[in-house]
Amino acid sequence: MTVTPEGGASPVTTTFVGLESPGAGRAGAGGHPCQGLWHAPGARVAKAAFVATHYEVDFAEHYLAGPLAERGFGFLGWNTRYRGNGAYFNLGSAVADIGVGVRWIRRVAGVDTVVLLGNSGGASLMGAYQSHALGQPAPPTGRSPTGDLAAADLEAADLFVSLNAHRGRPDVLTSWLDPSVTDESDPLSVDPALDMFAATNGPPYEEEFLARYRGAQEERNHRITDWAEAELDRLGAAGAYDRVFNVHRTWADPRFLDLAIDPSDRRVGCYFGDPRAANYGPFGLASTCTLRSWLSMWSLRRSSCRAEPHLARITQPALVVQSTQDQGCYPSDARAIHAALGSADKTLQTVAGDHYLASPAGARAAMADLIAGWVEDRV
Repeated sequence: MTVTPEGGASPVTTTFVGLESPGAGRAGAGGHPCQGLWHAPGARVAKAAFVATHYEVDFAEHYLAGPLAERGFGFLGWNTRYRGNGAYFNLGSAVADIGVGVRWIRRVAGVDTVVLLGNSGGASLMGAYQSHALGQPAPPTGRSPTGDLAAADLEAADLFVSLNAHRGRPDVLTSWLDPSVTDESDPLSVDPALDMFAATNGPPYEEEFLARYRGAQEERNHRITDWAEAELDRLGAAGAYDRVFNVHRTWADPRFLDLAIDPSDRRVGCYFGDPRAANYGPFGLASTCTLRSWLSMWSLRRSSCRAEPHLARITQPALVVQSTQDQGCYPSDARAIHAALGSADKTLQTVAGDHYLASPAGARAAMADLIAGWVEDRV
């Protein structure tokens, strides 16, 4: 399909791409494990090509795909076998699936220069991909298998872009975990001394409260990991492989309500609106997991879905961009990602806009200009 943008910009062609992957063939109904949309700059040869993937969010129609294609680049909005199904996520298999997309860009689309676009949670995932493509062994995820990484043929990308990103799945979950939960089976259980929504605790929040709160968040993450490992032992003794469980109340970062913590231009609230309502609702990070997917993606102690160790192995040119009105990824995240990168050529840039650049008007076009200009200077 060819789409001609308003304002005389270059037409963009979109093509569905569906591919098999190591360890994952087509489903019985015909679906491919990996699929997405290739956005190309009309009949022109692409200057370079982006690939964007998330742990579970569908990136096929990513909001920067069209704008970057209009500026002369290819863009593969790429989904792994875990799109919409993060409860069963395995890092090794996801990395193998990204490798299939990178090879398609070079072998089929014919674009040699590949740019990894790590947006939101995708930054740590794309960092893990590049790290393993550069020779890092399969991720040591403890009791979670490494998936299909050993059979994958990974090719390193040429450039790396981090956009409105956090430091990794275990890190963002832990910073949002409600440490006042006293009973993991009861979503209403509360320790008042650790309840950020209790008026007696804030906002604003005292340093002493924040120190206790952050420590208790880490302790909760470790308790769930301890339970998951013990439960795997119990299940294994009975001949069972895994089970599903829920993690309640994962919208409880004090930064949602106290703008003096990690200051930026954001408004009070979270991506889901009112943090307290979101926190007691059914939707959230890690809300449904298996024991093994918890270890692979969410555990501070076991997961390899943490950006900084992988970013340290990346030496290719890198751009880190953070929107100042983002309500879930913060200036400290951008600074940490920039510092962790092993690249000699690395740039940290802040821009106006919310997490998805839906506001202010023109934010997405401005971001496309910024990223396109940075890439053009390096290809």
